[in-house]
Parts: sequence; C-alpha cells; structure tokens
Amino acid sequence: MTGTDHATAGYRRLFDASGLSFGIGFPLTGERKSTPVVEDEAHLARHAESVGFDGVWARDVPTYWPRFGDAGGAFDTWPLLSYMAARTDEIALGTASVVLPLRHPIHVAKAAATVDRLSGGRLVLGVASGDRDPEYSAFGVDPDDRGRLVRESVDALRTLWREDYPTLDGSWGHLDGELDVLPKPTTDTLPLLPTGHARQSMEWIADHGDGWLFYHLPDDTLQTYLDEWRTLAGEKPFVIAVRVALADDPTAAPEHLHLGYRAGVEWFRTYFRRLEDYGLDHVVVSLQADDPERAMTTFAEEIVERL
Repeated sequence: MTGTDHATAGYRRLFDASGLSFGIGFPLTGERKSTPVVEDEAHLARHAESVGFDGVWARDVPTYWPRFGDAGGAFDTWPLLSYMAARTDEIALGTASVVLPLRHPIHVAKAAATVDRLSGGRLVLGVASGDRDPEYSAFGVDPDDRGRLVRESVDALRTLWREDYPTLDGSWGHLDGELDVLPKPTTDTLPLLPTGHARQSMEWIADHGDGWLFYHLPDDTLQTYLDEWRTLAGEKPFVIAVRVALADDPTAAPEHLHLGYRAGVEWFRTYFRRLEDYGLDHVVVSLQADDPERAMTTFAEEIVERL
C-alpha cells in the first residue's frame, strides 16, 4: 500500500501489493565481523530476487566497533547498492539505514539520486540518527544534536532533490542559488523511512516520512504501534526487521534470539500471518544460516509462498 505521491519503482515493489512483503538484509553471507566476499553477496542477492524476495537492504556503518560485534557488512552503502543494481533486475534496493548526523546532506542527496538513477528507480531510503557511540566523536558530532541534525537533513534532502539551484541554509553549509546538485532522482523526491524513533516524535515521523522502519517488537507492542501509526499516518507503510534462524525440524517451537527467533517453518508461517493480520507491510529478514542460499530458498518456498 503506497502512502506517497512520489513512489519510486522500489517503493512500489515493496508496498503496492496487498499483504505482507519480504526483504532480506546484507550481509547475505552472514559475515558480520570482517569483510564478506562481494561476489558471494551478489550471487545471493540474485538468488534472493529469483526466489521472490522483494528487497535487499544495505546498512550504513561508517566504522567497525568490535564491542558492538557487527561490522554491518563492511562495504560502504552507495557503492554496494550500485554494484547490486548492476547485478539484479527488479528487486528493491533499501538502506537500513543512512546515519544522517554523520553524513553531509549534499553527499547523501547526490549518492542516493545516483543509485536511484543507476537502478531504474529501485532505491528506498531508511534514515536514522545512529547508535554507535564512538562514531559521533570520530566525526566531530555532538550526540545531543542528533535529533536536530536528522530534521535538518531531511528538509535539506527534500529541497536538494526537488529544486534546481536551491537556496538553502543549515549547520552543514549554505547554498545561494548558484549551485545545483545532480543527478535528480527518478521521482520528485526519494522515499524516506525514518528508523526507530530517530530522536523524533511519532507525529514528526508520520508527517515527514514516507513510512516507518522499526526494529523487531513483541506482538502486543507491535500491534499498539501499528494502531497509533495508522491513526497518525494513514496508509503509509510500517516495516520491521526480524532475525530469523530456521530450525531443521519444521515443527520446532520458537526460541528467542536477539531481535528475532529460531523456529521451524510452521511456526514462522503462523507468526508472519499474524503480523500480516495486524497490518504490517514489509519485513526485513536477517537470516542466520550456515547455508544462506538454501535457507533463502526454504524461507521463500515454505513461508513466503504459503502465507
């Protein structure tokens, strides 16, 4: 279900169809503490597309903090998505999510519009305030400014995409109508999905976002969030990320993981049907598996196709 008049091809791929759609998050190989083999990532992205996933989602993790325990896929978001755009055909390309306080809005506007153009409009942008404490000092950013910087960046991005030779002021700099930022995206402005609370109110997210990307939530909490979101945002989509480990036994009961579950495919079918009934629009699956290609196929055939 689309909640914006400027939906890219990627946004439509994720949200136009009735019912719940599924994406999958990089690193698809599961390599979280080093640099994955990019050819393996591309092979798995093509496989995800071939078995019916609607999106692949790249994270924005500027530095590796071992204490956090996750390199986020290691590759920079924009070259990675450009590489994947050249090796896939129709699957949406998402960011989950660009850390706006650590990025100059002109760089984000140009990079995002470039990927959007190179992919034929398949980009959907999750945007966030960030959550790795040492990165703020590394970039010279006061973490207390995160909320303001997110709002300022969102306003700047919309203007840079929509207007030719804009006049624009911000703490990041000044444009006085002499310079333009090219390319412009395939639509008047790219869809933005604030992630988590992004240091904002739900009302601000509903007004300024084209959807909301959230983390895994317990069922009761998710239903409460969805009910409030629909009141504020109407049909704009709601997305969550869920970590999934498929048990060998298809009838296995769930075990809690951080931000997800290990369970058999039968339990996951029931679980995702329930989320679909709540009105959830899209799930970004973080698939834990020794054989990710086989796990993608099993997930698609035993869960997605049988909802």
